[in-house]
Amino acid sequence: MATSFRDALNSGKFVITSEIGPPKGTNLEKMYHHIDLLKDKVDAMNVTDHQSSVMRFPSIGGCLAIKEHGGEPILQMTCRDRNRLALQAELLLAYTRGIRNVLCLTGDAVPVGDHKEAKGVFDLDSVQLLRTIRQLESGKDLGENDLDGAVEFCAGAIVTPEATPIAPQLVKFEKKIEAGAEFFQTQAIYDLDNFGKFMQYARQFPVKVLAGIVLLVSARMAKYMTENVPGIFVPQNLIDELVAAPKGEVLNKGIEIAGRMIAALKNDSTCDGVHVMAIGREEVVPDILAAAGL
Repeated sequence: MATSFRDALNSGKFVITSEIGPPKGTNLEKMYHHIDLLKDKVDAMNVTDHQSSVMRFPSIGGCLAIKEHGGEPILQMTCRDRNRLALQAELLLAYTRGIRNVLCLTGDAVPVGDHKEAKGVFDLDSVQLLRTIRQLESGKDLGENDLDGAVEFCAGAIVTPEATPIAPQLVKFEKKIEAGAEFFQTQAIYDLDNFGKFMQYARQFPVKVLAGIVLLVSARMAKYMTENVPGIFVPQNLIDELVAAPKGEVLNKGIEIAGRMIAALKNDSTCDGVHVMAIGREEVVPDILAAAGL
């Protein structure tokens, strides 16, 4: 049986989480394969919730599959697609099915996805969703109505340490903690010195921080993220490493870079763990962990 994610966070060990991308359709075989591959190598697995506003198999369905396969799931919930009624109802369902971990997200903007005509809901934001979870735990819903059976979740959120300017992120970080966040998984970080400065600030608060590690699969990807994704900055020396990799070895170089970063974070006790995002290449996560010496 999988160890509770909350227990792992509080154990003092270097915690490892990873991400499962659900399919766009009903063929779940690849997702099952990734779950079986990772369930004994990581402490918990996030299931993305229509990531980048692209419609896919639902996060709660992926979390139920993780439970069925003996793993520990983290339910990702975005506020983009559901109002407060639906969000609360899904939390009740998740709890009754043994899902005990939730990552609260506001959600990507609809126009970046594949259903540009969809209407974003955004009835709540991530801070309000965290408060909602704590309200449900008190035995009442958002309408102050009594629940016949409450919930209990290990609830977390995200933070972007590379944001420029950083001040608004720090304000959000503190608001999320006040709302009940127990852990944070960060947006991708590549500048370890800069992340270390963020962690000096974060250590003031009684929360666990897992550094986001996104696998670099090409120099082009690295440049694109730096130029187009707010809050992500890939240093030029890492891009140069990818450019210099022999033909056919760029992925292996990306795995090496990710492993090297994880090892440095662990050896320096910079943070409480890592959240590894291979984005469609979940099968190489064990290779990344091996490169990190884990």
